[in-house]
Amino acid sequence: MEFLPVWPFPVNTLFFFGFLLFCGALGGYVAHRWPWIPSITGFMVVGLFAGPNVLGLISPEALAQSRIVVDVALALILYRLGLSLDIKRFINDRSLVLISLTESALTFVAVYFCLGWFGISGLPAAVIGTIAISSSPAVLIHVAHELGASGPVTTRSMSLVALNNVIAFMAFAAVLPALYGQAEAPLSIMIGAPLYQVLGSAALGAAMGWALHLAARTTKAAHQYQLALVIGAVMMTVGAALVLKLSALFAPLMLGMVVRSLERTNLVADIEFGPSFELFFIVLFVYAGANMHVSEMLHYWPAALAFVFARSAAKWLGVTLTAAACRTPLQQASASGLLLMPMAGLAIGLVNTTVALFPREGLIVGSTVLAAVAILETIGPPIAARALRWSGDRLGETVDSSAARPDGHRIAKGAIDASDVRSPDAPPA
Repeated sequence: MEFLPVWPFPVNTLFFFGFLLFCGALGGYVAHRWPWIPSITGFMVVGLFAGPNVLGLISPEALAQSRIVVDVALALILYRLGLSLDIKRFINDRSLVLISLTESALTFVAVYFCLGWFGISGLPAAVIGTIAISSSPAVLIHVAHELGASGPVTTRSMSLVALNNVIAFMAFAAVLPALYGQAEAPLSIMIGAPLYQVLGSAALGAAMGWALHLAARTTKAAHQYQLALVIGAVMMTVGAALVLKLSALFAPLMLGMVVRSLERTNLVADIEFGPSFELFFIVLFVYAGANMHVSEMLHYWPAALAFVFARSAAKWLGVTLTAAACRTPLQQASASGLLLMPMAGLAIGLVNTTVALFPREGLIVGSTVLAAVAILETIGPPIAARALRWSGDRLGETVDSSAARPDGHRIAKGAIDASDVRSPDAPPA
């Protein structure tokens, strides 16, 4: 009977998106019952058990089909992070750049030499070292807003995470010529491919940022269209990056940076995403949990643990000591260092790039980094929550969907209120 559906039931992207939301929401609710567990942990645990590595409710094919949804979710988060990179702030406060460069260099060196003790040396260790520089914006943003955190530590950490990801992408591109050279690629590819990735992604993000700014200025009298403009610009950036074989992670980050730099009066830089933004967080972290490779964690656990220890120690010490030397209170400096420990989105993207271009090196890089990501994404959210509570920043009451702002907007627990993601020069809300 041809009118009946086939069995097994084919899981399409729409059903899978709904499944991630449904199960993730249940996991977040369970985590919410224990105040010391961030909801992110609940999302990821649900994804881990539902994923192909445990119960198999989510197949690898379904994960592959949903990749575009995850790319958009991560792009929106990176766009918001890019808004925290105000060029004028860095000109006036050069200590941020100094802290980031010092911590990034220390992280690379520590990870590179530590991996050498476990037989991973040369180019694979260098690639892993560049990836180790990156930090997870999604964990920091979600935990900060779940706790209602605002203050110097939260603001500084947002900027440092954004700088981390910019430096990691640049460092990774700098290592690519050596990888191409080892693969005996032509000189044109050896030099041209990294330059195309960096300059092309930056140009795409800048062009889309200028277009978004121009459209926002033209339609500033009609506020109801601004959210659509932002999401549309981010989605076009991701789509264009995929078609042009550019970075779908660096381009949205550049988009946010350009928008922040161009706006003299807030048009779309401080626009509210509202409670709906929580949906993207749920999908992103359930997906991350489903992609945890238990077998790789078990097989590469010595190198992964060494990676986690070396990277965490380097980031914490680098930020703490450099920030303290720049006259930042020690408690604030130490908390900022802890907030840089989670690692996910950009790291996974760079791993995928390495695997696709250089399968031999990619096997070592992917196995080690993904195992480390699984560990860091498990311990990272509780550490981030603890660091924010310890930092001295103001913590607001977590509000649910029934709580309303004075302007009538309702903000859900964990949702991003655009008034909280602003230029670091602006006073806290």
